Amino acid sequence: VGDTPMSEQVTLGPNGLIEGARPGLIVADCSTVSPAYARRAYQAFRAKEAYFLDAPVTGSKPGAENATLTFMVGGDREIYEKLKPIMEVMGKRFYYCGGSGMGLHAKLSQNLILSNMLQAFNEGMVLAAKAGVDPELMLDILDNSAAKSGIASFKAPFVFRRDFSTNFSVRWMHKDIGLMMETAAEMQVPLPLTALTQQMFRAAMAEGYADEDICSTIKVLERIAGVEVVPRSKK
Repeated sequence: VGDTPMSEQVTLGPNGLIEGARPGLIVADCSTVSPAYARRAYQAFRAKEAYFLDAPVTGSKPGAENATLTFMVGGDREIYEKLKPIMEVMGKRFYYCGGSGMGLHAKLSQNLILSNMLQAFNEGMVLAAKAGVDPELMLDILDNSAAKSGIASFKAPFVFRRDFSTNFSVRWMHKDIGLMMETAAEMQVPLPLTALTQQMFRAAMAEGYADEDICSTIKVLERIAGVEVVPRSKK
């Protein structure tokens, strides 16, 4: 399921899993949703002597297709250990992050860093392209410097060939950034850079890229700057 209201409906809503919960039942929610919801669900299932884990994943579509997802899990450790063999069918890295909601806190922090790094990549590549630096050369420079990043190396080839088909959509990252901002507000943590990145994702949504891959956010800056990040070899 895609967001907190959907997860809450499936687990805690009318005819949700909670209504048929029996002692010993284990529910693991792999969605990226609100940590506060996860804590509510945990308490509701414990009241029925059942168990709830927040178990968000990362790895995008290739990770799901190749069973190489990374799991970040919050909840009771012994229940995590009991469920881990099932997770191993879908993933290859597993992190127990602590009590209920902690898997989601880890996932949101990871996506916070990823989205801001993507925005930095977008800005740097558009600036370089506008100045006349070949994008393939610029990427090679990045890959051999302290500015190297996994998200840039992964997404750049898609940008270069103008392939914005979805691995992880703008819509869902925009949703995740909203969760980051809500959670940070609850904990009184300022996120000034992330607030600006949120605006760029919102702009991409407004320009019709909601269901395209997150790398399509570069098109917002390209339009403003009047340049496309396309290598000379592909023109």
